[in-house]
Amino acid sequence: MVTGAGRGIGRAISLSLGQQGMRVAIAARSTAELESLAGEIESQGGQALVVPADLSVRSVPTELVARVTEAWGPVEILVNNAGIGSSQDPRPLVDFDDEFWDLSFEVNVTAPYLLTKLVLPAMLESGWGRIINVASINSKIPSLHGAAYIASKHALSGLTKATAKEVGDRGVTANAVCPGVTATLMNDKRLEYDADRTGQSFEQLEAAASPLGRRLLPEEVAALAVFLAGDEASAINGQSFNVCGGICFN
Repeated sequence: MVTGAGRGIGRAISLSLGQQGMRVAIAARSTAELESLAGEIESQGGQALVVPADLSVRSVPTELVARVTEAWGPVEILVNNAGIGSSQDPRPLVDFDDEFWDLSFEVNVTAPYLLTKLVLPAMLESGWGRIINVASINSKIPSLHGAAYIASKHALSGLTKATAKEVGDRGVTANAVCPGVTATLMNDKRLEYDADRTGQSFEQLEAAASPLGRRLLPEEVAALAVFLAGDEASAINGQSFNVCGGICFN
């Protein structure tokens, strides 16, 4: 099951998992985006289950897992990708919006916590499972005017480690993927904000986004998530891996 699957990194992960022959339950707010993605997965020979879900609503994780379990059985791989970025309402800390802070933590931390809690029992019973949290290099290094995003991604990294500590001896792993600046619609909005703030052009900011001279591609992030989902990654647990082109070294 992949949350935030409608576009960007979540879409790329879903497609890549489908190409590996996995049945992929795809969740996001936009039904139209999910149906388009499902069509693409199925056109490549995969199977997709469309599950519209707004993870800012506290009851939705329970409903989501129940629907997937009813259709296909227990979730074996959970990719917590859905998130709210700083681009939605970037502000200095002294002017930060408290409601946006709460919303960011609900989607970026509480929803992954609840989903993990819901799928773990079946994973532990079977002796196999994968929890993959899509964090950010902002879980390690800060950026300006995104206090809620930075703090929530630090929290998600901590949740990853806490989960890994508890389940590592039961055949279940929990790891985090930490993308750098990635070419997504959400990041487009952030670069537009930074362009207005700094006077630099969108193109200049994009070229400075990584030592590669460009932003990362969603497919480059997806490749790591797919590896962590497989049997070959069974000895990897509690780690936070950067996919950032070399902008972050910790």
